[in-house]
Amino acid sequence: MSVLPPNPNEAILASLFEGKGWAVDREPQVGSGQPGLVVRKGRNAYVVEAKASSEGRGDRILPLLSQAILQAQAYARHIVGVRPLAVVLVGNASESLIAQVRKFSQSYAPGIAVGLVSKSGARSFLGDGLDELNVDPLPDVKRKKIQSPPSNIFSDINQWMLKVLLAPEIPEHMLGAPRKKIRNASELADVADVSVMSAFRLVQRLREEAFLHEASSHFKLVRRAELFRRWQAAAFRSPHEVAMRLLIPGAIEKQIKDLLGRHQACLGLFAAAEKMHLGHVHGIPPYVYVHKLPSPGEHPWKELVPPSPGEKVHLILRQAHAPKSVFRGAVIADGVSVSDVVQIWLDVSAHPSRGEEQANLIYQKVLGPIVEGVGN
Repeated sequence: MSVLPPNPNEAILASLFEGKGWAVDREPQVGSGQPGLVVRKGRNAYVVEAKASSEGRGDRILPLLSQAILQAQAYARHIVGVRPLAVVLVGNASESLIAQVRKFSQSYAPGIAVGLVSKSGARSFLGDGLDELNVDPLPDVKRKKIQSPPSNIFSDINQWMLKVLLAPEIPEHMLGAPRKKIRNASELADVADVSVMSAFRLVQRLREEAFLHEASSHFKLVRRAELFRRWQAAAFRSPHEVAMRLLIPGAIEKQIKDLLGRHQACLGLFAAAEKMHLGHVHGIPPYVYVHKLPSPGEHPWKELVPPSPGEKVHLILRQAHAPKSVFRGAVIADGVSVSDVVQIWLDVSAHPSRGEEQANLIYQKVLGPIVEGVGN
């Protein structure tokens, strides 16, 4: 007896239902024909017939939906206690397409459960107990703006949102970000305190590049080794920084702590790693992240002056390339603000003074299990 290969569309639906707590029978027995799935939760049970189309056009989707409705009805007659559910999977489901599907089903198949599932994230189901599966689409006009041009997956705000998605797996003292399992782009926007459009753009890019687990009940980053490799490469830039010395000699560490308390700044790189008890490289002046370096002739940091040739460097001011990601993710360690563990790893990786060794230590102790343990 030959065994049919698993249907990828049915696999997507099965994972979707399972993620919401439905019991899924992937090989239901029927007198004739072969339905894809039978799903059950509480008093609701459905036999599911799924179709798929790469085009999100009504003239393509409605005929497929009609066929799925007829087949699901036929299968339901042979299984006691289940109702038919017809589902069409589509590459992109706009608000207008969802409206067409709803109107069609209500006009020509009233009482029959139907669903439209989009790879872009939107889901629309009609039927008892199915509301929990729904995810609203972007408005059509906004969707067009998102699709062109593609957003930079490692922009400043996107790096911050990636940290928010990773936060539940990273100790709180190592990353200053809300810890919540996020189910959709709107929730991501709310939790990360960013615009809804920014969150939708990132979610779209993560889906396009297969970095987001589609079947999970909440957002889960996958292929993390590749994601972190690209993140590390994107973070490599020539830094804007300036060496400084303190006007008053002595008690260097205390003076730096006082400076950080009076200015919007945080320790970075090796000094930050030391504060997190992840230090490995010593003897390098502490790096201090600031939003903007002082221009020539400006003295916003009156306690500091550029060193003359031969004078000791007490600290290095570095302008944050991604200030939202750096400062929102910062934590308090030993009474001072320090950049988060992901940021430290990114920043030390390319540092010429044994930065690779420091990055490897952080990866082994903290990030490795998070990166390599999921979907790689």
